[in-house]
Amino acid sequence: MVKVDSKGRIVLPQGIREDLGITPGTEVEIYEKDGKAIVEPEDDPEQIIERMEELIAGISADRQPIPYDELDPQSKDHVDTICRRQR
Repeated sequence: MVKVDSKGRIVLPQGIREDLGITPGTEVEIYEKDGKAIVEPEDDPEQIIERMEELIAGISADRQPIPYDELDPQSKDHVDTICRRQR
């Protein structure tokens, strides 16, 4: 069992740190969920970027452009503004 010190700090047991890949300097997110404190190590920034690129590629590949005449007025205004700036 781990104790909380007077400043609210705890020491994560070594086995848990190893299982989660938490090393000195690792940033963690701590939040409450269903009455429990959850500790999650920060994801590797490069993995986050790779995942975002995969998601963007998937969205781009799956989506078909909407014809101009089917756009709402605000979207048409944005398209017109972009076209004017490209001239």
